[in-house]
Amino acid sequence: MTTSRADRTADPRHGMSPVMNPLIRALLCASLLQLTPLANAEQTAEQAAAPVEGATAPAPEAPSATETLADSAVPAPEVVEAAPAAPAGPVAQVQPPRAWGHSVGDLLTQRVLLAIDGRATGLPRLPDPGRIGVWLERRPARLDTDTDGRRWLVLDYQLINAPQTLTAITVPAFELRTDDGPLQVPAWTFSAAPLTPRTAFAGNGLDALQPDRGAPAVDTAPLRHRLLLWSGLTGALLLAWGGWLVWRNVRSARAQPFAQAQRTLRGLKDDAPEAWQALHRAFDRTAGASLQPASLHRLFERAPHFAPLRADIERFYADSAARFFGDGGAAAGSPRALVRTLARIERRHES
Repeated sequence: MTTSRADRTADPRHGMSPVMNPLIRALLCASLLQLTPLANAEQTAEQAAAPVEGATAPAPEAPSATETLADSAVPAPEVVEAAPAAPAGPVAQVQPPRAWGHSVGDLLTQRVLLAIDGRATGLPRLPDPGRIGVWLERRPARLDTDTDGRRWLVLDYQLINAPQTLTAITVPAFELRTDDGPLQVPAWTFSAAPLTPRTAFAGNGLDALQPDRGAPAVDTAPLRHRLLLWSGLTGALLLAWGGWLVWRNVRSARAQPFAQAQRTLRGLKDDAPEAWQALHRAFDRTAGASLQPASLHRLFERAPHFAPLRADIERFYADSAARFFGDGGAAAGSPRALVRTLARIERRHES
């Protein structure tokens, strides 16, 4: 049998009044809504604590990019430094100069023993001189022998440039061609210092190039006094010498026989007896005795410088004898010309 909604509501089996039904339904719905999240949370916790049968194990953590590159990289081969090439021949025994304390202009001497395996050897040709790089110039080489009889090649290097800072300079190795094969001369290094630091001091204008200092004035008064003194003495000496020459000429004109005869003959003619007599007296004074044609040798013994005029003198004596003791004919010779020549020779040989 079918009953209506009003009959069911008024039925006492339901125990609720028709007014309370909507309120009860609302409360039930709210309770269900609160219990459903709690049930889901408990179920999730149980599943986490006890894994479900047949579930797969968690995947392993993916490696990082760095680990992947490191694992996949091929191990690098170990780098072995190449050994220097062995020299092409025996190495020479070298005595280098000191390796420090050098500056521009210094001469560095390197000595190389000319021996191979303890045996002396020769060098057919010395190394050529010339420029060695930027810093050095090799001088002409030479050979030297020590007290033990060993022969050394001596090489001089001159430092021709000045570095701006303390610099290590290397003289390169080279090879000597000896009579017994090549001989290696190793390289050697030394340090060169600048002439002066680039900046010696800082501040107060001391770091800049300074102007030239003026030369101090020199007192020239003592020099002038000495110059005047020596000039006066030189002038006095020249005057004294000139005066002596004049005095000697005057004395010669008065004292020398032929000079006096020349002065006497100036106012006489060649045929005047006084002219011939003056020349005879000059010959007598020169010889120190009265001369005759037979005794003329005394004149030339005492005054040998008149020997070149011996023929003229003998002719004068012959003409004089003919003039004064003969027929008195005219003489061919001229006493004025003869006395002039004799006076010139006399003055030249004046003692």
